[in-house]
Amino acid sequence: MSQTVSRAIEIIRFIAAKPRTLTEVTEHLEVHKSTALRLLQTLVEEGFARQEAGGRYKVGFGLISLASTSLDDLELRTVAHRHLQALVDQYGHTVHLAQLDGDEIRYIDKIEGGGPVSMGSRVGLAVDLHTAGVAKAILANLDDSTRQRLEKKITFTRFTPTTIIAPARLDEELALTRARGWAEDDGEKEDYINCVALPIFDSRGKVCGGMSVTALKAVAPLPELRRNLTAFKEVADVISRELGWQAPA
Repeated sequence: MSQTVSRAIEIIRFIAAKPRTLTEVTEHLEVHKSTALRLLQTLVEEGFARQEAGGRYKVGFGLISLASTSLDDLELRTVAHRHLQALVDQYGHTVHLAQLDGDEIRYIDKIEGGGPVSMGSRVGLAVDLHTAGVAKAILANLDDSTRQRLEKKITFTRFTPTTIIAPARLDEELALTRARGWAEDDGEKEDYINCVALPIFDSRGKVCGGMSVTALKAVAPLPELRRNLTAFKEVADVISRELGWQAPA
């Protein structure tokens, strides 16, 4: 391991125990004070450390946020799986679970329903942001800057006659999704499939994933899926609550 990286990691461990002065960090690393200061300044700039009014250094909010996000990511599939399985058992439709992964949204779970036709979705694959219901459910509930960053990467490739191919049209769809609380895919990637999707929230009240109930149009068209939205939303809310989310009053 690089000596600089090793020292930076040691600083983070050291100041995580309790706030430390520059002198304490210098003595702990057994380096020149200018070296310790340079490392601390870099950690502060990157959000991994912060300096109190009295001059002591402590863990930064950036590191706390990363740790919190990682815990949520690890928990989401584990918490959600049994609830999604119950949905499949009750309704017989395929259920997907997805989450934001950098600048992509990926499937992290998929439970097949009893339909005779296999869908193109696979666990680990990135979804098409302008077509998938789970993508719209997540995008619609992201902060503006994150959503706009992701939207810039969309190619708006047309797959079917109902595919959204214009940024303005997608923005309209996301606004509607926010207002009504769920998203839809009306055969926009595979024209014989449709779905409804709902956001899942974490302990910070931020969207951390999306779940969708997907069916062949010949088996359950959108109007039929919509009739069960109350039950589907209850499942999404249960998963969110188990992740620490508190519903607004």
